[in-house]
Amino acid sequence: MEEKYKHKIITIPNLLSFFRLLLIPVIMWLYIVKKDPIWTTVMLILSGVTDVVDGIIARKCNMISDFGKAFDPVADKLTQIAMLYCLVSRFKWMLLPLCVLVVKEITAGILGLLVIRKTGKVDGAVWHGKATTVSLYSMMIIHLIWFHIPGVVSGILIGGCTVLALLSAFLYTRENVKKLSSGRDNHA
Repeated sequence: MEEKYKHKIITIPNLLSFFRLLLIPVIMWLYIVKKDPIWTTVMLILSGVTDVVDGIIARKCNMISDFGKAFDPVADKLTQIAMLYCLVSRFKWMLLPLCVLVVKEITAGILGLLVIRKTGKVDGAVWHGKATTVSLYSMMIIHLIWFHIPGVVSGILIGGCTVLALLSAFLYTRENVKKLSSGRDNHA
């Protein structure tokens, strides 16, 4: 990581993450108040695209910051939780991935802070976290655009996302517990 941006808060990638936070109430308003699944989908896709773009900019322009490594996933998870909350109104089984995601993120957040405190390092996302994010966004968008999705298809998609989120929660927890119990303090 280039030292120039390591401790910066105001960077282009972080501004894009902040923009994603601003999209959350818009997405919820479009879905709950306007009952417009098409524009909700457009805004959710826009949110996902800004997530990809901020990562590309951060890596290509060496704008990776410790703040961004922590803030970017918060914006993602809050977007996912908000959209799952909205979808529960039509698909009661959305409560499963919603609950798993909330518990996973609270646990990962607490353990992550303890790891940062112990090691002084902020770790980025790993493959299973990214796979869970792609799976959740795909499942949510399918439920938005396929208004009369058959219950069996909906259940399979929701179940798959839930299993992937549980696997990711387990792997993140195991890795963070291993870092915490390693017995050595890496903080300089």
